[in-house]
Amino acid sequence: MTITLNLHESSAQQLALHLPHPAVLSVSGIVPPLAAAAYAPQGIAATFVGAVTADLALVLANRSFLAAAGGAGAAAGGGAPGLVSAVDILRPAMEAAAAVFDAGVLGELREEDAAGLLSDPETAVFELTDGTSPAGWFAVRVREHGTVHDAGRGSRRDSGVPARLSLISNVEMSLTVEIGRTRMSVRDALALEPGKVIELDRSAGAPADVLLNGRLIAHGEVVVVDQDYAVRITRILDTAEGLG
Repeated sequence: MTITLNLHESSAQQLALHLPHPAVLSVSGIVPPLAAAAYAPQGIAATFVGAVTADLALVLANRSFLAAAGGAGAAAGGGAPGLVSAVDILRPAMEAAAAVFDAGVLGELREEDAAGLLSDPETAVFELTDGTSPAGWFAVRVREHGTVHDAGRGSRRDSGVPARLSLISNVEMSLTVEIGRTRMSVRDALALEPGKVIELDRSAGAPADVLLNGRLIAHGEVVVVDQDYAVRITRILDTAEGLG
């Protein structure tokens, strides 16, 4: 039986579009996982949980562009540690790939062997090409309620986001409190030293942002409890504002 993989392919296309690769990449279609097997130990994997559960993995034929993007030293062939890790460089592209699966949260990216996911018969493996040779492979396995999701039936997009997310209520996620942000050049960041004052984009007394796995869910005020910092929630954002 032929299964329509429109959702899977859309995810691969979004990843190719946002991947910070020096060449313009396109999705050439579903391929056998054998070609990616040799590079599988250096895979970047993540799990999306929400309307459906999706296991994602990116396997690159050449990771040198990640070292350059992360600020790795030119000496020793780029072997020096970079300022930005590979998972941080690739997260925006993986988030774009996960966004096609409707409301939910993309977990932490992990550097791990993707051989298990690639070899699963329920996984769709897409080749990413620069027009002349494979630049990498993107593996997608979609599950719904713990079982593999048949993309030919389409994804369910009912309006009850809280009911859908109740399926993952026991999953632990990272909660972050942010009091402000700023932007600076790499030159200014490298010039930081003890005693340097960094001005943030928020006035004193303004509410702090409460983020769940990077998504804004509430506002609050920073307080001190038994000599430890804490946050008192002042506003919970609605579903559309916080998870949309």
